[in-house]
Amino acid sequence: KFQHDRIKYINSKPEDLGPSCYVYSVRGHCPRGVTCRYGFSHLSSTGENLINIDRMTAMNNDPMSKCFNYLSKELQVSLRKKQYDFSKSNDAIRFADNLRKDEINEPRAIKKTTVIGRELFEKDLLYLSPLTTVGNLPFRRICKEYGADVTCSEMAVSTALLQGHTQEWALIRRHASENIFGVQIEGNNPYVMAKCAQVLQENADIDFVDINVGCPIDLIFDQGGGCALLRRPKVLKSIIHSMLEILDVPLTLKTRMGVSSKKLVARELMPMLEKSGLSMVTVHGRTKEQRYTKLADWVYIEQCAQQLSPCPLYGNGDILSYYDYLAAKETAPHSKGVMIGRGALIKPWLFREIKDSTLTDPSANERMEMLKKYVNYGLQHWGSDTKGVETTRRFLLEWLSFLYRYIPTGLMINPPQKPNIRPPYYKGRCEMETLMASPNCSDWIKISEMLLGKVPEGFTFLPKHKANAWK
Repeated sequence: KFQHDRIKYINSKPEDLGPSCYVYSVRGHCPRGVTCRYGFSHLSSTGENLINIDRMTAMNNDPMSKCFNYLSKELQVSLRKKQYDFSKSNDAIRFADNLRKDEINEPRAIKKTTVIGRELFEKDLLYLSPLTTVGNLPFRRICKEYGADVTCSEMAVSTALLQGHTQEWALIRRHASENIFGVQIEGNNPYVMAKCAQVLQENADIDFVDINVGCPIDLIFDQGGGCALLRRPKVLKSIIHSMLEILDVPLTLKTRMGVSSKKLVARELMPMLEKSGLSMVTVHGRTKEQRYTKLADWVYIEQCAQQLSPCPLYGNGDILSYYDYLAAKETAPHSKGVMIGRGALIKPWLFREIKDSTLTDPSANERMEMLKKYVNYGLQHWGSDTKGVETTRRFLLEWLSFLYRYIPTGLMINPPQKPNIRPPYYKGRCEMETLMASPNCSDWIKISEMLLGKVPEGFTFLPKHKANAWK
């Protein structure tokens, strides 16, 4: 572990996981050097890290190979030492406070960028939902290749961003292929949210900012964030106005129908949200307490869309096939587009199905190639050393906990697959298809070992998302 002799380290390190390093093949240089688990493809006989100048130059000149929104050391230090100039957000907060106290009768004119944002979301776009844990950059790259129009980061906690936490800033990283990309942030008061909006505005390459008013996690809810903002409309209004004062990019919002099915409140909030100047609102057709045990209520989504007009509304919930998409658009004709979450996790090619107006039946080999691509993107994103490999493995396993729920179209008597119906046990058309359908963690680990080598000794895995979708 603390070896400084390069040759001794190379001789003592575990056997490489593969003959070639994907990062080196793409970038012409592997930042992990001698610690790379695929290192012998780019190490000299003396253990020096090789550089392919031609490949490196080609990558630097390729705009589609870049990533953005890295946390610089200077920014991190200024945030942690509270040296960042927040005078702009402080002015916005004072304005929002005066507006809340009715000292200002009319809100300032909606910025031109907000109007442009509304025009953008007026199009019928396929929007990949912000997905905590599983909606990472490698997964979003896969979805973009399958036809997703809009992508958004995982939910980032505003206080953690303002404290310069490296792991939180990693959530908002953007790949060049994400041509319409937003950052979703969570917070429980306008003071923190306005400052977070300013930092993102001045230091991140983003197309819009999304306010999370739908997170059902108790830790967030108990602190007054996420779904709890549905019960704090005045605070929510202050958050929106303070952020709009700062942002030059569109501001959007994602919410649920309410906290409890006994009291649905989203529809009553729509007129306020429309007047506030938001560019778009997404409504998930469930409450906090329902989680995924009930079907999404697209009738209620349509009622919200009518109340929100002319501001665009996107519906979210239970779209697992092209036919679900058609049914949703028929039930909620005033919704301008759809957001897809679990459907994309179970079958990422859903975006292509919707655009091609068909059902597809990818083979087990094609799905395995998709997983190989995800692993390569993961090694590029998290690193190809031992830590990066195991991080990639963990997120791959999290995704496999959703992927196994897919039932191949060719095996169904009455396709398409229906959401919220437990898939039966079945034997696939080949051994790999059967393995991919297994609900056992041990089988997911087998798949990960096919792609990333043997798991470390004592390895255990428990899915972070223990969704009660099949309750």
